[in-house]
Amino acid sequence: MLKLSENPPLKSPQDRPIDDFAGHWWVGHTKARFEKTFAWDLLEMGVAYFLPMVERVKISGGRKRRVLMPLFPSYVFFCGADEDRHRALRTNRLCQTIDVADQRRLVAELSAVEQALAGQAELDPYPHAAVGTRCRVKAGAFKGLEGVVVQRTHRARLVLEVSMLGQGAVMEIDGDLLEPIG
Repeated sequence: MLKLSENPPLKSPQDRPIDDFAGHWWVGHTKARFEKTFAWDLLEMGVAYFLPMVERVKISGGRKRRVLMPLFPSYVFFCGADEDRHRALRTNRLCQTIDVADQRRLVAELSAVEQALAGQAELDPYPHAAVGTRCRVKAGAFKGLEGVVVQRTHRARLVLEVSMLGQGAVMEIDGDLLEPIG
């Protein structure tokens, strides 16, 4: 189990938002529990990537430990030229690369996840795309984020979808900050 400081950065290059990354996006479907190692490989190769991770508390050996876990297990998003994809495949850490037909949509969805992580939202994996009202956050630190509402009381549970994977992440937000889209 890695210490928090031993994890790869969530994205590379760290100083730029992912919607600034140049090149074609692919989804790297990694072998089981190889996400972080694959991210380190990409970092060494200078290939831009995004590995959204969330902090969790695990009990190991009777001790509580804080660890970073991938938000989308077995998936790392990376960007570059076709040669970068071939180099990524040669790491022997991938089962396959998934071509992204709708590049703009994936970048918009990943940007929403990036913004939520930067705003320190508590994200939990959400295993499938939700059916419900699509909403946008209209104010606050998460202004502009779009997702599907899956529960609504005084706090709403908003799913930030990554449709390419058929998965998403759910965050809680004040329901008064949401407005329906279209």
